[in-house]
Amino acid sequence: MLVASLPLTASCVVLSWISGTAPTPVSTRPDFKPGPRALVVVLNARPERVTLGLQTLLPAESLQVQRVSVPDGYVETAWYDPTRHRSYRYARDIVDLPATVKIRCWADPWVPGQTRLTVEPVYRPRVDPSRTERDLDVITPPEHAGYKVAQDLIEKLKQTFGTPQSAR
Repeated sequence: MLVASLPLTASCVVLSWISGTAPTPVSTRPDFKPGPRALVVVLNARPERVTLGLQTLLPAESLQVQRVSVPDGYVETAWYDPTRHRSYRYARDIVDLPATVKIRCWADPWVPGQTRLTVEPVYRPRVDPSRTERDLDVITPPEHAGYKVAQDLIEKLKQTFGTPQSAR
């Protein structure tokens, strides 16, 4: 038998490959990183708990969740107009493009038992079919209503999970 003649680690890899349980390099996170001006907070919870908390909190705040992956620690909302309190599944349905935001959240492990949460509220000032969607995304300025929505989310998560003593 092939597996019996391999060293222990190699036989584990072969067995996991045969059984279909090998780890996959596929991630549902986007292939880009958050913008440098995104909001960042450290929370006293593991990334899975924070992601599940976001998945529950966002709909309670009238934001429609478009993509979520608990194993990858990623949550993305549909486009949301904070002045009308309405979510739009497709960009083509948006009435007021500069006022509408999409919020992306990356929950990354920090130290054991803590998560570094990055919240990126973006808007699109214009439509330009010659550019990629990510190139059109702009981080909302602090006076934008979408930025305030992101700040409120962070405050509610801080109340739910707490923050480390050093982050206060």
